[in-house]
Amino acid sequence: MADIARPESVGGCPKAEDAALLLQWHTMHSGLRRLSEQLLADVERASHSASSSLQVLWYLLTVPEHAAPMNQLSQLMGFSTAGTTKVVDRLCEAGLLERRASCSDRRVTYAALTPVGLSAAADASSALAAALRRRVAAAGVGADRFAALAADIALLDPAPGPCTAGPGPECPGV
Repeated sequence: MADIARPESVGGCPKAEDAALLLQWHTMHSGLRRLSEQLLADVERASHSASSSLQVLWYLLTVPEHAAPMNQLSQLMGFSTAGTTKVVDRLCEAGLLERRASCSDRRVTYAALTPVGLSAAADASSALAAALRRRVAAAGVGADRFAALAADIALLDPAPGPCTAGPGPECPGV
């Protein structure tokens, strides 16, 4: 087995360059996590929907035909199959989603936005955009700087999704 290169350390602590890099990562990670939590709470209050429901609605708004296999939703949310089924059941009961069988594979079930769900997803997206504008402006970050930050972070994404490149046929205006 090949040896794994270890960073140099001084007295068991990372060298200054590594420590600075780790601090930058921690600042970015924890700041984005807290911002995400605050934004989701803002949108939850505005829409009276759980963040897990909002994540499903937003995702389906961005994909072709506003439908995706249930296993994609599980991966998106990091939920088990049972957890995803509960969220989708709740959204179906609310009339926001419907289940569709795959034409090509009877083992696959799609979750698809209904017309009411499409409207709810668009409203939630507008609420998120408004909350984001408020929070970005309150932090004194200009729109150009925010766009540059987003572009830089997108470069680091090891598995970009359908909306990484911005609005287009797969992500109309979102």
